[in-house]
Amino acid sequence: MRDIVIIGGGYAGFYAAWRLEKSLRKGEARVTIIDPRPYMTYQPFLPEVAAGSVEARHAAVSLRRHLRRTRVITGRVTSISNADQTVTVQPVHGKEYELRYQVLVVTAGAVTRKFPIPGLAQQAIGLKHVEEAVAIRDRLMTAFDEAASLPPCAERRKLLTVTFVGGGFSGVEGFGELLSLATAMLKYYPELTVDDLHFHLVEARGRILPEVGEKPGDWVVKTLEGRGARVHLNTQLISAEDGHVVLSDGDEFDSELIVWTAGNAPNPVVNNRTDLPVDARGMLVVRADLRVGCASQFVPDVWAAGDDAAVPDLASPVPGAYTVPNAQHAVRQGKRLAKNIVASIRGGRIRDYRHDSLGVVATLGLGRGIFQYKRIVIKGFPAWLMHRGYHVLAVPTWERKVRVLLVWLSASMYGRDLVSLMSVQRPREEFVTNGNSI
Repeated sequence: MRDIVIIGGGYAGFYAAWRLEKSLRKGEARVTIIDPRPYMTYQPFLPEVAAGSVEARHAAVSLRRHLRRTRVITGRVTSISNADQTVTVQPVHGKEYELRYQVLVVTAGAVTRKFPIPGLAQQAIGLKHVEEAVAIRDRLMTAFDEAASLPPCAERRKLLTVTFVGGGFSGVEGFGELLSLATAMLKYYPELTVDDLHFHLVEARGRILPEVGEKPGDWVVKTLEGRGARVHLNTQLISAEDGHVVLSDGDEFDSELIVWTAGNAPNPVVNNRTDLPVDARGMLVVRADLRVGCASQFVPDVWAAGDDAAVPDLASPVPGAYTVPNAQHAVRQGKRLAKNIVASIRGGRIRDYRHDSLGVVATLGLGRGIFQYKRIVIKGFPAWLMHRGYHVLAVPTWERKVRVLLVWLSASMYGRDLVSLMSVQRPREEFVTNGNSI
């Protein structure tokens, strides 16, 4: 009976555990998965969670409900010692302890990349987890309620100014969805007009959505600007102190909501607190068969996949290329990793990971999207339908697929639910103050 320990319950970790449960015979191995959150976040739904098109809980897949033969530990791994075959676990409560393994799977994922920009840590919010997407939605809706009670002034302008920093998929999708939500909300706020909305997308490079071609990327910029947004290319955030945004292109303005989506960084535990081999970027050195190590030598019984692993891209025409950190690869790497572990235990054939891209698709707001596969580019409503169709098929478990479909169906009939629950972030406030004012 081997002890298989999986670090990280994201795409790669969840799918590896899920497939191991289906493939392992009784008594062949014990599987343990460790993650600070007891659920897997389906990140492609986060922009729609922020826009109210998907319920927050429907973007989270419970580990305990769907991994019924896997031990789930809610905690963080603070170090990995492969020499001792142990990982150090810090649970939510209590002292840290060591957990032994015979087979280790590292799918810890990346973390949000941040820079020492004044005010960034105090003012900005990310878009990597469900709670962040919910907070973004509630902050925008609360800002509308507060702005509607004010006359035209600097404070009202600040409340209705939204800034996204980062023009990758997460940033562009979140930006487009939130712009769509804000525009739709104007119908219920006669005190406000579209001219009161100020949406800024800031990107350090000269283009957005680097995964698509240059012309489709330019089309996305024109589409966003045609909807009243401002796209700042070749621009960096200089300061965000007290919500006052200063950009390298000379623009300055006050912004109530600042969302940081400027890429990912290697997991600090993988980068700094392990004796496993890492490359110059701080990512695990991984072979094409997903074993940790180089082509000539591998670390026995240690595997890795996902955003913290430098997996060779065998489908790329570029020599030495690595798979890009996205859901397409993480899901398929998790499945291949599980098959290879089972083959390793049984003395079977271990296969390399290879996946040809299915193309890229992004939502730009309700009824708007873009899709590209090689030279084929689809824009607008058809691409938006393809985005929804692909992700409802890709989200794991039929239970989640049905729940998401039902929410979309009800929204098509009655519109989005435009209720802010900002107060849930301060659940004891009313109890403590006892309603001192009306």
